[in-house]
Amino acid sequence: MPEDRVVATLLRSLDEAFDRQSWHGPNLRGSIRGLTARQAAWRPGKGRHNAWEITVHAAYWKYAARRRLTGEKRGRFAFSGSNWFKSPLRPTDAAWKETVALLLSEHRKLRAAIAALGDADLAKVAPGARLANERIVRGIAAHDLYHAGQVQLLKRLGSRGA
Repeated sequence: MPEDRVVATLLRSLDEAFDRQSWHGPNLRGSIRGLTARQAAWRPGKGRHNAWEITVHAAYWKYAARRRLTGEKRGRFAFSGSNWFKSPLRPTDAAWKETVALLLSEHRKLRAAIAALGDADLAKVAPGARLANERIVRGIAAHDLYHAGQVQLLKRLGSRGA
């Protein structure tokens, strides 16, 4: 629809930040691609997050953003708690694959919720939300890029045996 050009632009930004080719380098999905469970669970220091925790964190905020955009009541995320979740003490490749699948699933659901918006919906603030829908969408794309950079740094540090 021609009147929904802003939504289309926001979707392109979201796609580039998550899993489409972009000029800036790896996006979030690209940054975790190829990681083993052991690599994803590597921690640069005590009390520091690892790529696994960043991946679940990103999935959680996609879930939270979708709820805010749609006005859904708080439901149940795949893990208990909110925001940051600990990686398993004994990481397995099967559990890592499930974590990556969770991120992909939450991204698809969020993308569908955004695609269902019209440009006129972008200025609205959903019940229970504090920000306009457009700010939520722009924010989640920036969130993906921020954490993609963190994962890239963790990969570099981990490869040096830090």
